[in-house]
Amino acid sequence: MVRRRVGSASASIGLSAVIVAASVHEPRVLTIHLPGTGGEALEALPSGPLEPEHRTLEIGLRAWVERQTSQRLGHVEQLYTFGDRDRAAGEVALALPALVVAYLALVREARPAGAADAEWHSWYRYFPWEDWRRGKPALLDPIDEGLARWAARAAGDDLRRLREERLGLVFGLSGAAWNEELALERYELLYEAGLVAEAARVPGRQPGDAGVPGSGAAARGADIPTGVAMASDHRRILATAIGRLRGKIKYRPVVFELMPPSFTLSQLQQTVEALAGIRLHKQNFRRLVEQQGLVEETGEISAATGGRPARLVRFRREVLLERPAPGLRLRASRRAAG
Repeated sequence: MVRRRVGSASASIGLSAVIVAASVHEPRVLTIHLPGTGGEALEALPSGPLEPEHRTLEIGLRAWVERQTSQRLGHVEQLYTFGDRDRAAGEVALALPALVVAYLALVREARPAGAADAEWHSWYRYFPWEDWRRGKPALLDPIDEGLARWAARAAGDDLRRLREERLGLVFGLSGAAWNEELALERYELLYEAGLVAEAARVPGRQPGDAGVPGSGAAARGADIPTGVAMASDHRRILATAIGRLRGKIKYRPVVFELMPPSFTLSQLQQTVEALAGIRLHKQNFRRLVEQQGLVEETGEISAATGGRPARLVRFRREVLLERPAPGLRLRASRRAAG
């Protein structure tokens, strides 16, 4: 693994890619399999170390993605730099890069054929509590109960009140509204409370430390369904990407990078709903798209809608020159918000 000088310390650099595609039903992320500490295969993001032949971080990232997934990336943007090796124990932590530079890429889904058994999965496989398209997910009730027990076990009233305030803001408890952009904050709270499997990897923490009774089964996700665990810190990286993308579709037309060249307005709305995890009011959504001048008609119709033929539209690229923030200011329908 290559070493780079960071200040006066030598640090290894890892590269990870969150590659997102979307359909009208599910937002998908491209994953590979990596060996875990017990020899089991763990789902992971395409990743690898920066190597001497990589002239830049982005060149290194593209090389790893193509090697592991046979996927060639178009536009990528740097997401965040992570440097928390204390989230793994023992020799595993020493083997991890000191810094991981994560990137976000949006693609139209292609079937990978890499040697690492790459697969597309719904990102709700890893964050099932984030999908509110059919109302509040039932699994949030046991999650809320586990978090409440964690808050109650705080050492002192001040810490308990602080935890309760965080739960209210992040998980929409005590009458607060659900904010779909806070995907990372929710995952971090579940991690801190020991309610996701990755929390059991923390050095010195015993499974079940975080306020859920029992022998630690809940911390491993057996009692409370908190999604599929990922290798290393990759679920945290994915949560960061989800929050970033959900926020960005409100002020930049990035959703069109995931759409086919022509589509119906219903397909566009369903794709946005899949990404945001909330149900949108149909007429308000169409009015917003029209007011923003985001699409134009192609003159063709689609009969593949299952109902009346629908007009096909395409993205108006001129909108990028017409206004600085041509995005979709989402507002959930009342049914989805309840």
